[in-house]
Amino acid sequence: MATIAVLGTFDTKGAEHAFLAEQIRSHGHQALLIDVGMMGAQGVTADLDYLQVAAAGEFDFQAMLGRRDRGECVAAMAKAAPLVLQQLLADGKIHGVISLGGGGGTAIATAAMRALPIGFPKLMVSTLASGNTGHYVGTKDIVMMPSIVDVAGLNRISKMIFCRAAGAICGMVESKVPQQGDRPIVVASMFGNTTDCVNAVIPILEEAGYEVLVFHSTGAGGRAMESLIESGMVTGVLDITTTEWADELVGGTLSAGPTRLDATAKKQVPSIVVPGCLDMVNFGAPETVPEQFQGRNFYHHNPQVTLMRTNAAENAELGRILADKINAYQAPTTVLLPLRAISVISAAGQAFHNPEADAALFDALTSNLRSDIEVQSLDCEINDPAFAAACAKALLRNQQQS
Repeated sequence: MATIAVLGTFDTKGAEHAFLAEQIRSHGHQALLIDVGMMGAQGVTADLDYLQVAAAGEFDFQAMLGRRDRGECVAAMAKAAPLVLQQLLADGKIHGVISLGGGGGTAIATAAMRALPIGFPKLMVSTLASGNTGHYVGTKDIVMMPSIVDVAGLNRISKMIFCRAAGAICGMVESKVPQQGDRPIVVASMFGNTTDCVNAVIPILEEAGYEVLVFHSTGAGGRAMESLIESGMVTGVLDITTTEWADELVGGTLSAGPTRLDATAKKQVPSIVVPGCLDMVNFGAPETVPEQFQGRNFYHHNPQVTLMRTNAAENAELGRILADKINAYQAPTTVLLPLRAISVISAAGQAFHNPEADAALFDALTSNLRSDIEVQSLDCEINDPAFAAACAKALLRNQQQS
């Protein structure tokens, strides 16, 4: 029997969370009710009330309530609730967490969930689950489930959703996780346009005794990879696909933010870096491309994705940015340049073939790098097996030198 934390704003959604807790108990598990509301629980008795939660953050919550600033109270709870869940987990008192919420409840509950490790069951039933949930999920494995109707009463729709949610979180805590191996971890960044390269590197590293975790360079993927590197679990970085920096610089939809590539420097992890897919900036459907880019070279990847070719000026700036990031690396690092193509579609005869733009990228990158950082320039395309083998060989050598 597991104990599942049922966390929510019980002052406005007490009956709903009480119903959810009862459903969890019907599956044979215990429910630990945690109130992160503002004015005391209504329709349910909390195991940890809102003042106990606020006390964990050392806030004068009564003074905040006196000011009647709901935003201030939500922000305080969003800081205190993570501390409560972290302590409960450390004490072995919870095995999963679930919440129901609107705007404020979702902000508080997901802040608490983001403080918990990857793999710990987390489920958020929210009125906001059908929109952009990136800032709620962050880099953690929070399951966002649409509430369909508002979390405001028990009716035929909400009861159905809450029952399914209870079943989902119970199934998550009941699932047996395979015993984790002890092989050292290497992380790799990949895009559709670099898949063949990464797929060719993986068996070489696995043969050498490493476990390779691949992250899709879609913004969220890059942030997740950076987060895992910062956790200290990673022993090597295979950063073949640094494309997210093109979106960050130019304004595309798949930016990982300005700290992309920073974690490797912070944790001093051996690495290889490749300017993979810096020839492309991602937008949505053609009609979503900003007007300022009219006349540029576009490639319609699919009905929902339009790629724009970076030009020479943008590539020169991208080369400088990558060099600045890599110059902070202290562990053994190698930069590898595939001179014939940095993606599938930048090869000769393809839509994004532009040797002048590539040359601007390579020149800016190499001219701004520290002189002691190794650079390998290979006369092949990024997905050539020879390039993949060079990446694997360089990373394995860097691992031995660290």
